[in-house]
Amino acid sequence: MPVQHIGQPLTVLESVDSSNNYAMGRVHARLASHGEAFFALEQTSGKGQRGRQWVTHPGENIMVSIVIDCAKLNPNAPFLLSMAMALACSDWFSSLAGDEVSLKWPNDLYWRDRKAGGILIENLWSGSNWQFAIVGIGININQVEFDPMAKKPVSLKQITGKSFDLMDCLADLFQALEKRWQQLLDGHTDQILEDYNNILFMRGMTARLRKESAIFETTIMGVTRYGELLTKDTFERSFAVGEIEWAWDVRTSP
Repeated sequence: MPVQHIGQPLTVLESVDSSNNYAMGRVHARLASHGEAFFALEQTSGKGQRGRQWVTHPGENIMVSIVIDCAKLNPNAPFLLSMAMALACSDWFSSLAGDEVSLKWPNDLYWRDRKAGGILIENLWSGSNWQFAIVGIGININQVEFDPMAKKPVSLKQITGKSFDLMDCLADLFQALEKRWQQLLDGHTDQILEDYNNILFMRGMTARLRKESAIFETTIMGVTRYGELLTKDTFERSFAVGEIEWAWDVRTSP
């Protein structure tokens, strides 16, 4: 069988509730294979982290979901896939936006202190066997007007002053994703972890975090291969994805 790369084949969807939902449906129906991508020009119910909705203008941004065959990956450390995919997005975005790009834990794409995109991964398991992942990627490209209630969004066009062809952007993004995917398959997980922590948003800085109703200040130290956020204040602590939220009242240097 020929090797199937990320982004091949590519299906363009004029309008869909969620490209992740569409891709997962194809997987459940056994109609999708590794690397297949579904690019939505419009999403009516796009997904974000923690059940939030991802809202963008039709035809202006990247909204794509990719089917990943996880049979060869370590099922005990699924966050490594998240790291690899997020790094690929950062690799590509920083090639156009410059070196002020970072990754906010767990997997938001940031430029300075503004959100440029996000990655949402949904997994399909059969018992303890990790079968497939749907990697959903949303990146602001040409949009310049945003919901005033949105938390400091930014687009590639706002950063560079240029408009971009979405299909050209997708092709280059797929290349970056394939490179990081091969790095993961080849077992270079220490490098992936190091690269992720090197561009971790607010690493070494004091941040305000929220756990349930409590807000506290702590220094961001890094992220483990299992996706835990490491912090240090009076104590050294670790937090699993979904255990805490960012509180945006303040951002200070140490």
